[in-house]
Amino acid sequence: MDILKLITEQINNPDTLKKLGTTAGVEPEKVQQLAKLGMPALLKAMERNAGTPEGAEALNKALEQHKDEDVDDIDGFLKNVNMDDGAKMLKHIFAGNDARVENNLAKQTGLQTGQVSGIMTQLAPLLMGALGKQKQQQNLDSSGLGGMLSGLLSQGGGSGIMGVVTNLLDSDKDGDIMDDIGNLLGGLFKK
Repeated sequence: MDILKLITEQINNPDTLKKLGTTAGVEPEKVQQLAKLGMPALLKAMERNAGTPEGAEALNKALEQHKDEDVDDIDGFLKNVNMDDGAKMLKHIFAGNDARVENNLAKQTGLQTGQVSGIMTQLAPLLMGALGKQKQQQNLDSSGLGGMLSGLLSQGGGSGIMGVVTNLLDSDKDGDIMDDIGNLLGGLFKK
């Protein structure tokens, strides 16, 4: 399975966009716009975490927990998605800075922060399930996760989207997210 292709196709499916937006009261076009910014932001934050042995091991354990989720059946997955679990995932992925990232996403998309949160709490579990499957299929351990995430981000298209993602994560606006996140993802997915 090509995870990026699977996620992209699912996120661009009008029925999926409608389903994602229904719970947050968001029209499909805005859901798509948010997903195009939110998914790379999640991947980038996970990639940063996988850059340390501790972070990579925490991410590895989290992906093991989600590898058997049926993300191929997006309709069924979204009907049963645990948004409370998704909120916990976001908090861990962004190391407690989830509200700031959601505020930045809201500004970029013209949505309300609560709407962004409602959609992102569905996208995070979807992404975790897909990454868990990808990890399993590639037989990766914690040391291979950074490469997998880097590869997915580089497939995701031009530097323009990554510039936007960097801005979303760069709280002091110095162009370097490393000083902002330092230990941003140290506690990834500790539940």
